[in-house]
Amino acid sequence: MKLLVSNDDGIFAKGIRALANTLAEAGHDVTVVCPDRERSATGHSLTLHKPIRVEAVTSVFDPKVKAWACSGTPSDCVKLALAEILSERPDYVLSGINHGANLGTDILYSGTVSAAMEGLIEHLSAIAFSLASYSSDNFSTAAQFARVLVESLAKTKPTKPMLLNVNIPSVSPEAIAGVAVTRQGSRRYDELFEKRVDPRGKTYYWLAGQLTDESVDPPLDTSEEPYLLTDVQGIRQNYITITPLHYNLTCLLDIPYLNQQALDLPYPVWSQSNYSNEN
Repeated sequence: MKLLVSNDDGIFAKGIRALANTLAEAGHDVTVVCPDRERSATGHSLTLHKPIRVEAVTSVFDPKVKAWACSGTPSDCVKLALAEILSERPDYVLSGINHGANLGTDILYSGTVSAAMEGLIEHLSAIAFSLASYSSDNFSTAAQFARVLVESLAKTKPTKPMLLNVNIPSVSPEAIAGVAVTRQGSRRYDELFEKRVDPRGKTYYWLAGQLTDESVDPPLDTSEEPYLLTDVQGIRQNYITITPLHYNLTCLLDIPYLNQQALDLPYPVWSQSNYSNEN
């Protein structure tokens, strides 16, 4: 398979090296395009007001891996790779392996997930991989699982492009409880801005929030899946979690409320009958 690999930890991160090398050793055609330095928590930002530079890298990865370091964000990297660097569209866009979990509401800030989401926006299946630890740098189990998952999906051939957010617990292979298909949970932080003064006497702030709550949301209001573990719950129980995502943020559950309420607005509220009349 042709695989495009990116990340937000940068070109020298151990996680992307483990992922790219493992896939190349398995015989896949791997191209890496990732930031030239750490770009964590950049979300889906793009570089619009300065040039983006890219440079070939030859000394970091397995010789079979083609690699470029990009001055832009993770989303820039995937956009640039698909538009300019690759001669053919890849079968999958992969991101990671991130050093640290991407669970719950963290995915809204995650450069790792955003790089993968850029693939989905371009109608390609994509997977974001994260090791659920900031202290461990043993990515071998996560990299081997990534290989198995990508190859398994290639055999089953999903009917449409998918975006999967995968978190792997930082435990030995024997301690992994299994694989759980999960839904997105939530994480809350006590936001702390540490106030400091630089050598020139000017004030600046350093964000240093602490995780205060990993919530278990109520069951889904759906007959198809009355209950699913959240990604937060699954990692707590040493499951590898696989959470399907999409970039459409519409909250369908709130639409009936807004349509049925007598909102005090100066204009009529559009209804389904309007659609019939307009078409």
